Amino acid sequence: MSGVGLFLLVTGIEIMAIKLTEKTESQTCELKTSFGDEALETIGAFANAQGGEIIIGISQDGSICGVTIGKKTLEDWANKIREATDPRLQPSIQIVQQNNKKIVVIKVEQSSGLPVSIRGKFFKRVGRTNQRMSHEEIMQRLRASTGTTWDAMTVDGASIDDIDFNEVSRFLDIVRKVGRRPIPEKADAQKVLEKMNLIQNGLPTRAALLLFCKNPGRYFPADYIKLGRFRSPTLIVDDSRVEGGILKQFDDCMAWFREKFQTEFIITGKAQRDVKWEYPLDAVREAIVNAICHRDYQINTNIQVRLYDDRLEIWNPGGLPPALSVENLLRDHDSFPRNRLLADCLFYCGIIENWGSGTTRMDSILIDSDFPSPDFHVDSGNRFRVVFRKQLLSKEYLANLGLKESQVQAVLMLKSGQPGITNEEYQDNFSVSKRTASNDLSELVDKGILFKHGVTGKGTRYTLASTKPKGQKGQ
Repeated sequence: MSGVGLFLLVTGIEIMAIKLTEKTESQTCELKTSFGDEALETIGAFANAQGGEIIIGISQDGSICGVTIGKKTLEDWANKIREATDPRLQPSIQIVQQNNKKIVVIKVEQSSGLPVSIRGKFFKRVGRTNQRMSHEEIMQRLRASTGTTWDAMTVDGASIDDIDFNEVSRFLDIVRKVGRRPIPEKADAQKVLEKMNLIQNGLPTRAALLLFCKNPGRYFPADYIKLGRFRSPTLIVDDSRVEGGILKQFDDCMAWFREKFQTEFIITGKAQRDVKWEYPLDAVREAIVNAICHRDYQINTNIQVRLYDDRLEIWNPGGLPPALSVENLLRDHDSFPRNRLLADCLFYCGIIENWGSGTTRMDSILIDSDFPSPDFHVDSGNRFRVVFRKQLLSKEYLANLGLKESQVQAVLMLKSGQPGITNEEYQDNFSVSKRTASNDLSELVDKGILFKHGVTGKGTRYTLASTKPKGQKGQ
């Protein structure tokens, strides 16, 4: 079985098996009763995302059914994986045993280069499901493997005459003022753009056109932002649209928020009154910048901003990069800029602080301003959505998160004044097992609703995240 990557665990088998049975399906874990085509698709999906584990011999409800392992079973599985995948994959395979039943763990590493196909089809992992990758997503991964992003390419028919050099001058003045990239006062603007890779072989790149084109809609028809004030999903009381270069769109969006947001003046004793906006402007700024910078401009749909009475939604064409999940966004994570040149330019302008920090900064600003953490969603139509809310813990909102009734009731108990809840109290209140209580409470922590005080043991308590110490995340 040379090259199969097979490990037979001899010590600690019972302990490992117990830990495996506590796992549930997620972005990085799938439970299977047998090895087949669906397992192969999951292997490809994990490779094209963050990696993950396929546990064979455990049903979706967590019960151990085991799997029959013959002399050549694992070798056959390894061969099937190699034959089905391109580029060829060779994941590690581990066997654990409990109660005379064998469980197999196939560990798949994230692909660092080309996207991995399964018999010619490409899959990605989205939450607990495998989904087919679109042609655009496959091409994006192929370009990324060569170090080239979509915005670094030129456009047929575009020329240097499309560039508004007044906008270029404004951009260069901002960059000089911020000081993140030194530019001499009398530098030739076109040569500066060439050094920044915005002009290649005398032609503007897509990034240059998005930033400085006299008429960007000529090349990118959906390159605009729609802003609306909504009373309901079907009742729009105000409708606006911002167009032009990306920097202008950003400025016009922020002006719209300042006009439409309700404000509260706070008397602090200082000479000037403090202004409390309907939503913290710095957090909204991060959300708009992320949408502009990371949207998929190949999708013929515009960015949408929807301001409701109880929430703010920002819709962005294009899902997350395969290596990122919604759960990662509120933790420290690597940056995978879909449009690298745009990200560079926004960084030089001081609009982006650090790659990969926008969502965590957004969360910190909201928490520090006594707002709930943002909600992130990737819709089935390959659209990313961020939602800011004024009141997080309504029963309707909790139910819409897909929480169990017991989870909803536990949160409402804490909201009504109960100072905290332990695993044991959760078991007693809702007549569930210790394992179910652990899973339910952990999910509420992962969603940013509860905060976990302590690591393990009877002293561990869960409280509403709004009562957590400042600057801390759920453990």
